Amino acid sequence: MYERSSVAELADSLRSELDRYSVGGKLPSSRALVERHRVSPVTVSRALAQLAAEGLVVTRPGAGVFRALPRTAEPVPGDTSWQEVALSAEGAGEVVPRSVDASGVLACLAAPPSGVIGLNSGYLHPSIQPERAMAAALARAGRRPGAWERPPMEGLPELRDWFAREIGGAAGAVGAADVLVTAGGQSALTTALRALAPPGAPILVESPTYPGLLAIARASGCRPVPVPVDAEGVRPELLAAAFEATGARVFVCQPLFQNPTGAVLAPGRRAEVLRIARAAGAFVVEDDYARALGHDDAGPLPPTLAAEDHDGVVVHVRSLTKATSPSLRVGALAARGPVLDRLRAIQIVDSFFVSRPLQEAALELVGAPAWPRHLRSVAAELRHRRDLLAGALRRELPGLTLPHLPSGGYQLWARMAEGDDDAAFAAAALRAGVAVAAGRPYFCAEPPGPYVRLSFAGVSGAAELGEAVRRLRSLRAPA
Repeated sequence: MYERSSVAELADSLRSELDRYSVGGKLPSSRALVERHRVSPVTVSRALAQLAAEGLVVTRPGAGVFRALPRTAEPVPGDTSWQEVALSAEGAGEVVPRSVDASGVLACLAAPPSGVIGLNSGYLHPSIQPERAMAAALARAGRRPGAWERPPMEGLPELRDWFAREIGGAAGAVGAADVLVTAGGQSALTTALRALAPPGAPILVESPTYPGLLAIARASGCRPVPVPVDAEGVRPELLAAAFEATGARVFVCQPLFQNPTGAVLAPGRRAEVLRIARAAGAFVVEDDYARALGHDDAGPLPPTLAAEDHDGVVVHVRSLTKATSPSLRVGALAARGPVLDRLRAIQIVDSFFVSRPLQEAALELVGAPAWPRHLRSVAAELRHRRDLLAGALRRELPGLTLPHLPSGGYQLWARMAEGDDDAAFAAAALRAGVAVAAGRPYFCAEPPGPYVRLSFAGVSGAAELGEAVRRLRSLRAPA
């Protein structure tokens, strides 16, 4: 049985048995629970920890686990209606909105209800995360000399050097001095936009694009402006026109396995994008979120735009999170020139620095022999899941068409028939037991048609993918 479900089931069982014990009464020993429920000691420990966190039991080292005193009645809530006025009152000349719409991000972060298959996750399922390697890395990191001391504010030198080699490639186009370690990719994007665009400024974004980026831009008071993407990435002629029409000084893009389309910026467009941005006096924020998520049929990956940039146009964002675990929030910003000082200053003001033990663990992980093995395993598994889901959709849901089959990333971007409603489809899918992402939040203006994003990374395997498609088939097929 899968470990997490075992923990939940044991916790439910123990919770239902608590009435057998008086308040302060001692529960059976961990060894007795292991034998009775036929689970591992780790499962027992985690289930008891869950009950303790809920205030149902208390643990006394050396004595055992006891039923806790019942909680007193919840206090009557006060009147918080005054907050509506305080939160919405604007000062004179206020530009940045104080209300933040996180709905597009929450749709991908929220855990699906019990029994619902999640085709909306942006993270690897635990079964394909490098859990054992991460645990070993964390243990080794904790034994490093100075592991709990304050790190350099830019990040550990060795970790900055690793990111620099990853970003700059064999040519060594990026040095460790050009890199800042960040608390994941979302934090890096937030820092970049705050550094590069003042409130009220336009920001050019790919259309469609990652909803988390749109949320960052709007929360900063900036105005995202769409630039359409096709199967070969952003269209340079429309990018040039958008710069000219808006006067924007920032373009945010994902040249490799773009989210949600999976497109890779074509070789003939790469230099053109940099040339257009340089002519406009603008920065290109390169969100390289999926560099470690190429499928095993992708072939050699193109270098980063940062590796081909000689004039400091590119601000590069990289993260370890997507290829590891949602909780390994370690990423990097790379830039050259005065902008690096601004990025550094904003990050320090916002968060001081990234936790040193987490940086040490990341360094241990990427330096271990298990790291390249994990990447190869993920590459094969993601390709297998992509092919399974794409094949099942084509057989069972012909009303959903796949304009592009990606060679990297973790999602399929499916076009619905004209006149269909993506939000209604997503709602109906959830009622049928499948969580999918409606396409509308991926557009910052009116969408050109109805789409739905289907992720194959967050499910347990082929069986769940097949069951998800069977449940979707039970819906009214899009006409």
